[in-house]
Amino acid sequence: MQKKRILMAFFGLMVCAFSVGLFRMARFGVDPFQSLMSGLNCVVPLDFGTMYLIASAILFLFMLIADRHYIGFVTFINMFLVGYIVDFSHTSLQKIFGNPSLPGRVIFLIAGIVLMCFGSAFYFEADMGVSVYDAISLIIANTWKIGQFKYVRIISDLICVISGCALFFLSGGKFSGIGSIAGIGTVITAFFMGPLIDFFEVHITRPMLQKE
Repeated sequence: MQKKRILMAFFGLMVCAFSVGLFRMARFGVDPFQSLMSGLNCVVPLDFGTMYLIASAILFLFMLIADRHYIGFVTFINMFLVGYIVDFSHTSLQKIFGNPSLPGRVIFLIAGIVLMCFGSAFYFEADMGVSVYDAISLIIANTWKIGQFKYVRIISDLICVISGCALFFLSGGKFSGIGSIAGIGTVITAFFMGPLIDFFEVHITRPMLQKE
């Protein structure tokens, strides 16, 4: 059972990372944490994967100090591999598809949403720890007892999106390019993915985990 959980967590995280590449191709915005990372990437002279690793390591130190309970397999895979998979998937998709038309961007957005929910269902159900970003809201809400998780998460997501947009504009970015940082895709990932994740958990990942 433990081996199955590890495989599910690894698979789920890799699918989620690839889905971010699809979101970046769509240019309708990415999830809130990736919004902050993309904004940082505009001002920090490092490749996305390395910058993601450094930012995750800083948040990991926060986890070590505040509450180690949430550290697990997922935490380390997210910290060391996700940024590089995002970078690789986006670069590869750009080489294959170039700059997609509006209908193509919509297809990338839909595919990104479905895959992100699909992957999330796998690593959520595996219960092998959480990502460094997820841990922040969990620690504030459950360990420090400062507000309910859903409200803490909304606030942290808003901070990430606003910061990502601010960094993008500070780097000289134009409003026409803001879709690489925030947009309708960001709104969808922040507020409306729960039901689809739940669907995949109920019909795919939960039965898979319970199956002998």
